[in-house]
Amino acid sequence: MTNATVSYDAAQVGVRDDLRAAHSRFWESLARPGNWWSGAERIAIAAASRRATTCTLCRERKAAVSAGAVQGEHDSDGVLAECAVDVVHRVTTDPGRLSQNWFDAVRAGGLSEEQYVEIIGVVVALISVDAFCRGMGVPLHALPEPQSGEPDHYRPAAAQAGTGWVAMIPNGRALGAEKGLFGPGGRTANVIRAMSLVPDAVRTLLDLSKAHYLSPEEMTDLRRGRTLDRAQIELIAGRVSALRECFY
Repeated sequence: MTNATVSYDAAQVGVRDDLRAAHSRFWESLARPGNWWSGAERIAIAAASRRATTCTLCRERKAAVSAGAVQGEHDSDGVLAECAVDVVHRVTTDPGRLSQNWFDAVRAGGLSEEQYVEIIGVVVALISVDAFCRGMGVPLHALPEPQSGEPDHYRPAAAQAGTGWVAMIPNGRALGAEKGLFGPGGRTANVIRAMSLVPDAVRTLLDLSKAHYLSPEEMTDLRRGRTLDRAQIELIAGRVSALRECFY
């Protein structure tokens, strides 16, 4: 790993400046300590997600009728605990078969719900940038060197349990340090609220989504679009979600 920067100079077509900037911001944040994982651990999460695509156990589980029927160990560099590695690999390779029982076992294995949400945030953001690279036919960006420091263990006071597997900030309660997190009116969809236990994960999600897709404000206007109109965007998004067996 190096002090890597995001570059699309090798791309055969032009890449918009806002995409380059959003990817660069995520790459810089990836190396910094998060709320629940250090910079080194966040880089290890990213590396584990990439390793999952060639993991023997993941491949065998994906082919099995029941993922739980196949036992073994994931390909790992030993930096993260096995329960954390399992989350990274399962979310990367087989998200459509995650279950409440599996999540309960993850928690019993020692992973907090805050740590779980931050892992999801890192993996989802990384996959979106890596998929962009593959689509553009350019090499995946080298992971950056982690920055020193410890996670701050910040948990938003408004987060409440009850809606999903993890606590979330209710609509209308994104106040104080979270003011503006949910956009106009202080309300947003559950797919965004799902990571609000770690607000920085939501901020990264929204920053990338604004460049890859549309901002929350633009999503309320069906006339919006870019080169593709909104209907074409939704058709592609729905098809990709189905092919990737999107759990949500």
